[in-house]
Amino acid sequence: MSDARSVLHEELAGAARAAGLPVVFGGEVIDGRLRLSGFVGTRTTALHNLDVLPGAGLGGRVLMQGHPISVSDYGSARTITHDYDRPVLAEGLASIIAVPVRSGGRCRGVLYGAVRRPVTFGDRVRDALMESGRRLARELSERDELTARLDSLSPGATREELRSVHSELRAIAGALPDPEARRRIYAAAQRLVDLGEGRPAPGPKVRLSTRETDVLAQVALGFTNGEVAERLSLSRETVKAYLGSVMRKLDAHTRHEAVVKARRLMLLP
Repeated sequence: MSDARSVLHEELAGAARAAGLPVVFGGEVIDGRLRLSGFVGTRTTALHNLDVLPGAGLGGRVLMQGHPISVSDYGSARTITHDYDRPVLAEGLASIIAVPVRSGGRCRGVLYGAVRRPVTFGDRVRDALMESGRRLARELSERDELTARLDSLSPGATREELRSVHSELRAIAGALPDPEARRRIYAAAQRLVDLGEGRPAPGPKVRLSTRETDVLAQVALGFTNGEVAERLSLSRETVKAYLGSVMRKLDAHTRHEAVVKARRLMLLP
C-alpha cells in the first residue's frame, strides 16, 4: 500500500505471529487490480508486485465476493482459477487463505496467509488475518480523509482554510500507530505553517511538544477542552494539563493569548 507500506509490513508481521503462519503477504487495490506489495516469510520475489485481476485466482475471488476464502491444496484446487500458478508454486505454497480489507463499503485490499504443506485453516488463523485487515482498513480511511483535506485546499486558500486543515492533519497524525506515517503527516502539517506570511517574532525560542501543539491547534479553531479531548482521543484532564503547559511556556494568561503568541512565533499557521 503506497503511502502506508511500512504499516502494511507491520500488520503482516503481526498477523504472522498471531496466526502462527510462516508466510503472510498482501496489497492494495489500485486501478481495479490488486497489487501485491507486502511480504513476510517469502523465499523468492515471484509474488512481488504481482497484479491480481478481479475474479482471477484466490485473491481475485476475494475481491469479487468480499469474504475470506481458503484452499488446502492450491495446486489441485478446483474452486479457483489458476492464472497465478507459476509465482505461487515457485514460492512453494500449498495451503492459502485470503481475507478482504474493506473500507468505505468496498474491498480495498487483500491479505493472504500461507503454509508450504496441505493443511486446513482454523478460526484462529482467519480471525487473526481479519483483525489485521480491519486495522489496515482504518489506516486507509484515515489516508483517504487526509487526501481529501489536502485536495480541498485551493491555490488561493484562505488563512482560515489553512488553519482548519492544519488542525485536522494533527488530529489524524496523533491517532496513527505507525511512527513513519505520523512523521509524514506532521511534516505535511508543518508545511501549512510555513505557508504563513511573515517571520517569527523576535525573542526567546519557545518549543512546544508534539502533543502540546496538537492541543493548541484544536483550541485555535475554537474547540472546547471536551471537544479537543474527543478529537485527539485524550481525557479532558490531559487536555487541560497540556494547555496549561502551553500557556506557561508562552507566558499567556488566556487561551486566546496563547494562540496569538503561537502564531506570532510561527508555531501555528
